[in-house]
Amino acid sequence: MSSNIFFKEYETPYHTIPFDKIKTSDYKPAFLEGFKQHLEEIDKIVKNTEPATFENTIAAFEYSGEILNRVQYVFFNLLSAESTDEMQDIANEISPLLSDHFNNIYLNKVLFNRIKSVYDKRKEINLTIEQTTLIENIYDSFENKGATLSIDKQNRFRELSKQISLLQLKYGQNLLKATNEYQLLIADKNRLAGLPERELEAAQMRAQEKQEQGYLFDLTAPSYIPFMKYEEDRDLRKQLYIAYNSKTYKGKFDNSEIVKQIVSIRLEMANILGYKNYATMVLRRRMAETPENVYRLLDELLTAYKPVAEQEMEDVKKYAYGQQHIKDLMPWDWAFFSNQLKKDKFNINDEMTRPYFDLKNVKKGVFGLATRLYGITFKKNEQIPVYNKEVEVYEVNDADNSKLAILYVDFHPRKGKQGGAWMTEFLCQHRTQTGENIRPQISLVMNLTRPTSTQPSLLSIDELQTFMHEFGHAIHGMVANTTYESLAGTNVYRDFVELPSQLMENWATEKAFLDDFAKHYQNEDKIPEELINKIKAESNFNIGHATLRQLCFGYLDMAWHTIDKPYDGDIKQFEKEACKSTLLLPGTDNTLISTQFSHIFDGGYAAGYYSYKWAEVLDADAFALFKQNGIFDKSTAKSFRTNVLEKGGTEHPMILYKRFRGKNPQIEYLLRRNGISK
Repeated sequence: MSSNIFFKEYETPYHTIPFDKIKTSDYKPAFLEGFKQHLEEIDKIVKNTEPATFENTIAAFEYSGEILNRVQYVFFNLLSAESTDEMQDIANEISPLLSDHFNNIYLNKVLFNRIKSVYDKRKEINLTIEQTTLIENIYDSFENKGATLSIDKQNRFRELSKQISLLQLKYGQNLLKATNEYQLLIADKNRLAGLPERELEAAQMRAQEKQEQGYLFDLTAPSYIPFMKYEEDRDLRKQLYIAYNSKTYKGKFDNSEIVKQIVSIRLEMANILGYKNYATMVLRRRMAETPENVYRLLDELLTAYKPVAEQEMEDVKKYAYGQQHIKDLMPWDWAFFSNQLKKDKFNINDEMTRPYFDLKNVKKGVFGLATRLYGITFKKNEQIPVYNKEVEVYEVNDADNSKLAILYVDFHPRKGKQGGAWMTEFLCQHRTQTGENIRPQISLVMNLTRPTSTQPSLLSIDELQTFMHEFGHAIHGMVANTTYESLAGTNVYRDFVELPSQLMENWATEKAFLDDFAKHYQNEDKIPEELINKIKAESNFNIGHATLRQLCFGYLDMAWHTIDKPYDGDIKQFEKEACKSTLLLPGTDNTLISTQFSHIFDGGYAAGYYSYKWAEVLDADAFALFKQNGIFDKSTAKSFRTNVLEKGGTEHPMILYKRFRGKNPQIEYLLRRNGISK
């Protein structure tokens, strides 16, 4: 143990993680010792002969497991951002041990009885709102882990917990391996008509990295999305579309059976706990509260947006027929023809805007927005160790120059890194038992366009919004100001967590914001006002289609998690039925959403994907106040920070939101923003 970095004081700036000293062989011993120490701490609570109190039971439980948390944060974050075969092997070995470990804690009858005794008298003792919330959360977590069950049911619950942890891990590993394995190599440049020169250069670089000749395309977002938008060869578009949407379906990385096993196990676990389905169990602790309320939101949005989407579909079909006499528009045609139509209609496309979104300047703009709103400043620190040489680290200070956080930013795709974008933490904000305010270490991981040999990293509007979205999550984590780690930052209801991130996206189309940083990478010319106006004008282009796509995901998620019996049927047919009200293009036999829907099968959004639309109602309502008072209004920003961001999960989110907004959120602001209503 003396040589294991996880058991040493970190001799690094701000006690950051010494990634350069971590050996893969450190992980398993650190986990095992973390289990041991955590159980010793729990045993101390259990064997305490004094009556259970908030301090000797609830707070003691909250502060337990420090070493285990230390290794977990590092290992699982790197498993997503810097995975290796060896780490995946460790994950396969450790995951069931983790399930066993936490089952041993949550199914400890004596521990639960002590927690329940404090929970039962919580209204009679002098507690803060945060302490009361902590008690209720801990009690609820014990209930949901089976603490009130009979021994037989507890044993079954234990077994199911182990099974599902391994299944979810396998699901994610299959997705990563399938993404990494595929490549489309095109030798003849003439087949790539329509692709911008920078995309060709990037494809050529990918080929060279694999010691191939020609142009290589893969299934990462910076490769796949431009290809589908610009490639004129319909057969090639179809080939890549099928590869992308079938990568974990009917192949060696098939997730079909895993999906059926996961949803069936979730149902059984919910049934054991007394709920009719998994969604009912999950939503009990969400703003939406019930599946009926989720479906009400989805149906309301479907009614408002489907007529718009249908008209958009007709417009693109007519355009495709006029351009290439295509009568039957297929899924692999949509991005291409809708992008061409947008260019004709607004005279704008990504290649016109990319030169103004050099990542170097975008960072200044996004960080600068946090400075203008909240007084937060960022200083790059190259002395802090990183897990990959591409990762950048920033010291983050508050307006009074006090240390606020450490921010890691990991921008580009690479082998071993999962697709998508996410915010996570290596250390969560909390106060120690002696009152010291431990500031967080936050990480942003994305898959943005790489620089080429002739151009810097130039972002699309979508990539700019992705950066701002994840940065909104980061701010939520960085300004956290609570006592307890489990209530800090993004540890809030799943249908509230997207509010800060989606709110931040609103500035991406505001002229006053873009004027600050959007400069041409070659001559430093500011982005023309005419182009900004076009960005704003086209922001709602095909908004109906985009919304129906999100609603499809929401309906599919709810369908899987409102089943009332184990599912062993046709997964393709199930998905088709769940999404039928949202589908306007013909389906294809060999593609599937569910087998790569990592948000709900490997990412914590099970029975919660609707959260994006739920939070969109909130963010449109919230930004309306910024628009009313000024998009850089410091008093509005201060209110949002103090009433929402800093509070984390210490109170019910609707209480926090109404404290900021002064009233309940209204869907009307979203409809207005999207041009659905006036």
